[in-house]
Amino acid sequence: MGSADTRFPDDGEGPVRPVIVSGFSIACYAVSNLQFGDFVRATGYTTDAERYGWSFVFDGLLPEIARNSHTGRARETPWWVSVPHAYWAQPEGPSSTVLDRLDHPVVHVSWNDAQAYCKWSGTRLPTEAEWEMAARGGLEQATYPWGNELQPEGRHRCNIWQGAFPDHNTADDGFFGTAPVHAFEPNGYGLYNVAGNVWEWCEDYFSARYHVVTPMTDPRSVDPTPYRSLRGGSFLCHESYCNRYRVAARSSNTPASSASNIGFRVVRRSGLLKKSLNDAG
Repeated sequence: MGSADTRFPDDGEGPVRPVIVSGFSIACYAVSNLQFGDFVRATGYTTDAERYGWSFVFDGLLPEIARNSHTGRARETPWWVSVPHAYWAQPEGPSSTVLDRLDHPVVHVSWNDAQAYCKWSGTRLPTEAEWEMAARGGLEQATYPWGNELQPEGRHRCNIWQGAFPDHNTADDGFFGTAPVHAFEPNGYGLYNVAGNVWEWCEDYFSARYHVVTPMTDPRSVDPTPYRSLRGGSFLCHESYCNRYRVAARSSNTPASSASNIGFRVVRRSGLLKKSLNDAG
């Protein structure tokens, strides 16, 4: 587990170490809009983004008139716009809908929202160790879920930024925003989109000392911090900026945070995973 990559020293990707992970079952796909909609209809759940009244949207996803009218931008990352009434069912604000992307991963979901879905579905979020083991697909210390080449034989294997970030995305991989949860080829364990597309929440508290302080067997960061762990990168990742679509790469956010590139997938104890968890709709 981990890597020797030092380009993001505050992420704590290393040192590389062996770990032992107990058996578990993990969904092949991230939770889709259709699945999350089933949960909301069954429970009446209100997400954090709805309660706060806004969520962060990448400005390139907004119509030009809306992009120019919004003033609430993140200071250090101005491509993030706080859009009023953006939430999972209207990802770019009131004029948008997920009806034409029900098989895309649900976004604008906080760690708290993911926990609520898990409680309803009888699942849980993966630990970082479970997520990384599954994402590696049986490969040892490979950079990506499929090997060490980003585009083997010139083929795109994930949904990330193509071009010059953040101004020009050629969408050569076929997608400008999110892709369907079943897009591209799966890894050796049958998991789709564990690199790129959307960041995926994990159970752990985030610590840059994760590989130093957690045990070898079933590691999990349990000492409270203000942040929860995220894995996998997103459609906004690019080599020049956020090269975190590598298997060992780590990131984090506060548990109430949401954005147009954050989703999740679920796990169960080995042998208990129902087929419906792998049904992307």
